Amino acid sequence: MLVKSSTPYPQPRIRKPWWIPAVAAVLVAILVGLAWILWPGASLPPSEMLSEASPAEGDGVASGAGTNVVVDATTTNVPVHIAMLLDEAGQLAAADKLVDARLKYLEALKHATSPVVVRQIEQRVEPVNLTLLFTPRHMPEKVDYVIKRGDSLGGIASRFGTTAELLQKSNQISNPHRIKVGDRLRVFTGKFELVASKSTHEMVVLMNGEFFKRFKVGTGLHGKTPVGTFVVSDKIPEPSWWPPDGREVPFGHKDNILGTRWMAVKATGETPDVRGYGIHGTWAPDSVGKASSAGCLRMINEQVEELFTYLPLGTPLRINE
Repeated sequence: MLVKSSTPYPQPRIRKPWWIPAVAAVLVAILVGLAWILWPGASLPPSEMLSEASPAEGDGVASGAGTNVVVDATTTNVPVHIAMLLDEAGQLAAADKLVDARLKYLEALKHATSPVVVRQIEQRVEPVNLTLLFTPRHMPEKVDYVIKRGDSLGGIASRFGTTAELLQKSNQISNPHRIKVGDRLRVFTGKFELVASKSTHEMVVLMNGEFFKRFKVGTGLHGKTPVGTFVVSDKIPEPSWWPPDGREVPFGHKDNILGTRWMAVKATGETPDVRGYGIHGTWAPDSVGKASSAGCLRMINEQVEELFTYLPLGTPLRINE
């Protein structure tokens, strides 16, 4: 008589070779790498996503080397040749070679055609530009100058076509009225120009014809901002405001609409003469980036203060529709 056992016969275990998962992982990594190199729509590699850093005290720019930049983590669909330039630029910035990094970013910018990609590249080069400008670092647009008896920051700035404020900030001078004969300064000699667009409510700063920074601006209601060519003709910190009724509204008064800085502009070339127009700050930051002013270019206070620091009198401005 046969009795059926309630315990099943043990099944033999099949051992998989240990090296199969390892080989599979390596193959996956190789395929991902090839896809990034060969696929034009590939995203930027994680190595290009630079980390956020605290600004250097009082600088408002990237700290130390100026290499740590806050970037848009959604960067996608960047053509391979641009992605390679950006990766090189990121590595140069990480190695504290900011002048070379800036050149790579600008080269990538020249090849970019998509407005989204253009703006993403601009966001990466802007902090590098500001760090080079606002610190004693070397850059091709700076020359060394030894302070002589009788010199002042204002006089040196006028001689080289820059501003006393930029000389003080970039050379980390605590008291502009106490400079020492024999001390060496690094003096910026580059030329800035501004290009504003009424349709996009933006203003681009160019340095020696190359991109430097982009700002949102408020423009005139009902198209009141004039178009044409202009130059910065006056600069006033903490300005008073004269409304149409002729009364003076002092700086700090709740009715003063000019914010913390005023830069008057005057027409040049064939542009009809205009009066009372300029670039100024605002106590209403929500009004920036739209048609909101009486015709002037309106900026956030902190941003117009930055611009005020490095724009000398005579800086060209072109306003387009």
